[in-house]
This record gives sequence, structure tokens and C-alpha cells, in this order.
Amino acid sequence: MLSGNNYLNMVKPCWKASVEGDEGCVRKSVDQIGRTDGLLWYKDLGCHVSGEFSMAVIQANNLLEDQSQVESGPLSSMNSGPYGTFIGVYDGHGGPETSRFVNENLFANLKRLASEDQEMSANVIKKAFLATEDEFLSVVREQWRICPQIASVGTCCLVGVICNGLIYVANAGDSRVVLGRADRGVRGVLAIQLSTEHNASYASVRDELHSVHPDDPKIVVLKHNVWRVKGIIQVSRSIGDAYLKKAEFNREPLLAKFRLPEPFSKPILNPEPSILIHKLNSKDQFLIFASDGLWEHLSNEEAVDIVHNYPRSGIARRLVKAALQIAAKKREMRYSDLKKIDRGVRRHFHDDITVVVMFLDPPLTNRASARASVLSIKGSRGLPHTKL
Repeated sequence: MLSGNNYLNMVKPCWKASVEGDEGCVRKSVDQIGRTDGLLWYKDLGCHVSGEFSMAVIQANNLLEDQSQVESGPLSSMNSGPYGTFIGVYDGHGGPETSRFVNENLFANLKRLASEDQEMSANVIKKAFLATEDEFLSVVREQWRICPQIASVGTCCLVGVICNGLIYVANAGDSRVVLGRADRGVRGVLAIQLSTEHNASYASVRDELHSVHPDDPKIVVLKHNVWRVKGIIQVSRSIGDAYLKKAEFNREPLLAKFRLPEPFSKPILNPEPSILIHKLNSKDQFLIFASDGLWEHLSNEEAVDIVHNYPRSGIARRLVKAALQIAAKKREMRYSDLKKIDRGVRRHFHDDITVVVMFLDPPLTNRASARASVLSIKGSRGLPHTKL
């Protein structure tokens, strides 16, 4: 568990993209750690144990709140354990602290728990989410007096684990993963959403909140034509957001705008993910993991069609560009003019956007080839930042 001082050191804005791997198998070349172009970070094409991948991140907030990672190789602390690929997309809100924390700790927790259970499972992933939540709440508690706003910061959390012919999808929040499956129809590829979203805009989410909080008629409120939990936040599940989970943080010195007028005894938000397990088959071609910033502008079918119809290299960057073109069109402006708008102001036009496209190729049977695909890449580093 990180101490408060260690955590503050961790979130200092000295971010650089990193790749780690076995010496002789993975070299830290510019191409492997990704490239930056203004507010865009991208890794056009790389290899993972189950195929190839492409990543891209575009910053809109003054402080980048999206974080992401791809971890390919051993999925337990015992390097002799099963090989696979871990994908994480963390869409922060209220600040970058929670998404950065999850980016640094969730995968380590998953590996530790997989070693303890000696397997990968939905239960291991669930326990990794909850362990990371507990660790972050401990940091909030330690920093409460000197940095109370950390209690108001949270992140959506989308995780995929490809292992032993299965894809485990765990989601807390409203990021999304969509599967592209070969289809004999006219389209050629079928879009299948694998993640369950937890946004109050869905009636099912509002119903769930009412069932969990039957004595609170204001558990969801329609505010400015947007459904929000307690009139504050759109998602019902997240990591962080301590002020909506622990009554001890619903008081001063937290700013009044975050404090609820009435006390609560039951956590308002839930850190537990919804988990789906899908057995991969030969028709499953690729997976698109993305934060809500992409899906605000592209439908599942539009995103899958783009991946299907264009070359693999740079495909994540192409998806980001497609979303930005639509965002510009909505504001009746040219894409070239949108690109000139700096972070912070850019948030009025679109959110931070993270995209990870995982191509599903025949499994690697040669162990040496599998070891050559061992990597750890954090797709949200190296972009402009402001000191915390």
C-alpha cells in the first residue's frame, strides 16, 4: 500500500512513456514507447501475446484525466504463470489523481491476487478492483487534512484480460469495449458490445440505484436535462469519489460544493465492476476499448467499420480523428481549427479520448515468440501537463 508521501511523489507531473520487458526481447525505442504530436499521444502498432494492438490518446482537459495501459506477458507474480494481455482504460473525473493511481496499482494487485489463487478468474479481477479502491481510500484518509479535494476525485475503470482463449471484461463506469466479429452479411463485420455501462442516463442504472437506496427519493436527479446521482455525478460506479462513499469525508475541509446537505450511512457509489467472460472464437477479429470521450461521437457500428476497413497501423489514431471531426462538425467548425485549440479550452468541444484496439490473431504457440511480446506501456504519459 502506498503512503501519502509516496503517492504525492507518484502524481508529480514527470510523466514519460515507458516500456518494460526482458532484455534482448524488448528495446526502449521511440517507436515502442509511442510518440507525441501536440495534444496527441499514439502508438501506431505493437505486438502483444494474442496479436497486435494500436493505441492513441488525445488530451482535452488542462490536466489529462484519462490514463491507460497495455500489459502483455505473465498475468501473475509468478513469471511461470499463464501468459496473456491486460488492457486498462481509466477515465478520471474531478482531477487526474485517481486514474493515475489506478494506472500504477491495479495491474500489480491483479498479478498478486492471481498468484494467490493460482488462476485468472472473474473473482480475481473483482478483488483487484476492490483492493485498489481500498488503497486509494487509505491515501485519501492520509491526505485529508492537507489535500481534502482528493476526496472528490474518481475514475471510471475498464479492464480487459485476454487469457487461455477467454476475454474477461470488467467495467465500473461508462467506458466501453466493443468486439468486431466477422459477419457474412453486407457489413462484413458485426459490432458486439461486451461491457455493461453504469451511467444514470440508462433507466436500468436508475432502477438499480433506487433499489439499493429505497429511502432516498433524490438518489438520482434530472439536472439540466441530464440524470445525475445525487444531482452531482453521472456514473453510479467508480474507483475513488470518497466523498460519495464514506460519510467521514462529507464534511469540512472539503469544499461546500461537494458536500451533501444530508448525512448518509450507505455508500452512494459502488466500486465493484460488472464482469463478463466471453470465449473467443475464430470469427472474433478485434476489440475496441475506449473512454466515454470516443463513444460520445462514434457509435459502436461506426467504430467497428473504421477498424475493419482501414490498415491496422495507426487505426487507434484514425478513430480519434474521426471522433474529433464529428465533434468539430457539431460545433459548426473545421477540424483544422479545432486542432489549434489548446487543452483546457479544448474541453468545451470534446473530452479526453483514449482508444486501444486489440487485434486477435492465432495464439502464439512458440514460447520464445510469446516472450518477445512481453511489454508494459502506459499510453497517457508524455503529454502536456500542469503542476499539481
